[in-house]
Amino acid sequence: MKQFYPKDGRVIFHVDMNSFYASVEVAYDPTLKGRPVAIAGNAKERRGIIVTSSYEARAKGVKTTMPIWEAKKLCPSLVIMEPNFDRYRKMSLQIFDLLREFTPLVEPVSIDEGYMDITECYSLGTPLEIANKIQSRLLKELNLPCSIGIAPNKFLAKMASDMKKPLGITVLRKREIKNVLWPLKVGEMHGVGNKTAEKLNKKGIMTIGDLACCDVAKLKLFLGVNGEKIYERANGIDRRHVDPNAVYDFKSIGNSTTLSADTKNIVKIKVVLSNIADSVARRMSRKSVCAETIQVTIRYSDRKTVTRSHTELNPIDSQAEIYKIALYLFTKHWNKEPIRLLGVTAQQLVEKKTAYKQLDLFHYEEDVKKYELTKTVDALRNRFGEEALLKGSQISAKKEDRFTDKKKRGTSLEKDFFFEDRQKDE
Repeated sequence: MKQFYPKDGRVIFHVDMNSFYASVEVAYDPTLKGRPVAIAGNAKERRGIIVTSSYEARAKGVKTTMPIWEAKKLCPSLVIMEPNFDRYRKMSLQIFDLLREFTPLVEPVSIDEGYMDITECYSLGTPLEIANKIQSRLLKELNLPCSIGIAPNKFLAKMASDMKKPLGITVLRKREIKNVLWPLKVGEMHGVGNKTAEKLNKKGIMTIGDLACCDVAKLKLFLGVNGEKIYERANGIDRRHVDPNAVYDFKSIGNSTTLSADTKNIVKIKVVLSNIADSVARRMSRKSVCAETIQVTIRYSDRKTVTRSHTELNPIDSQAEIYKIALYLFTKHWNKEPIRLLGVTAQQLVEKKTAYKQLDLFHYEEDVKKYELTKTVDALRNRFGEEALLKGSQISAKKEDRFTDKKKRGTSLEKDFFFEDRQKDE
């Protein structure tokens, strides 16, 4: 089988589960098979937002971030369900356990996708045979469809997996880049967001091929370090290795909440910020990290989004400190228009054992008491639930505003799943 594998290069898979949340619900309830299914936050409210949908729903025009009322208008028979993250986490762990049966070089990048390095797996068959085995087993054993991209590096494998969905297996070789990749719009390239695509378009860079043929020095001057990186990717260059431990590295911890109704009520806004700060602080505590920078995200009713950050001299980790900075940033940058979403993110994380603080000679005892109290409160909430020992100011918030992070977990929370699972193993 070695003849089907490169002598010097690598064979990388990108395994991407198709419409994961909806597919998991169908796997748990076979009566949903073939029906249009959507997962939405606040599923019982018309203002709720579609998180993901099945391909049957997508065929009717249902899209991610679409309001429920609009989705129902396009597809009256749409089955709308709220996210069940415990269920998704359990299924995700089974998926990656299955992938590790083929190779230990598996790198999860989110709850529903990951990379595999199968360069040394020639005893299991050709790359195409292995991909077919993985796809078949996921479908047979877990009832979950996936698409697989096969390529010499991670970037090309990711691009390949997006080319055929659902249940696709696509091979993308470097010699095929000019014919397959370059004609695509630059905005379709993995790693190029909407804002970057707009900037590139204004410079006349419309396709991936245009990007690949740019003057890299000018591109770097225009977009900074990212300019050189996307230039290399457009030319099929990606030196990253598949790292099984990469998922446990995290650069930030954050939560955001979409409010049940747009508001300018500063009292309610303070309560929501306080609860988000509390959630972020407890997640930081579980990972034993401090943050040097706190960022606040403000999204208005017209969906305009503003992010602002503040960096402290000494790393912080308590709810009170996070909330104080978050409120300062919000107050300074809020334009008094109705708020739709609020978010707080802890950035530039450092492990507590390596962090230090120049303790005031007359206040170090107070700091120690606060630390012990925070540990006790966190332990009680982790054991008895989110609402244990709420502060009086936090109780006034509506439940859906207070704890929507349980319903809408972002990437960092998805990585928490793997982190917590590893802690149990250790």
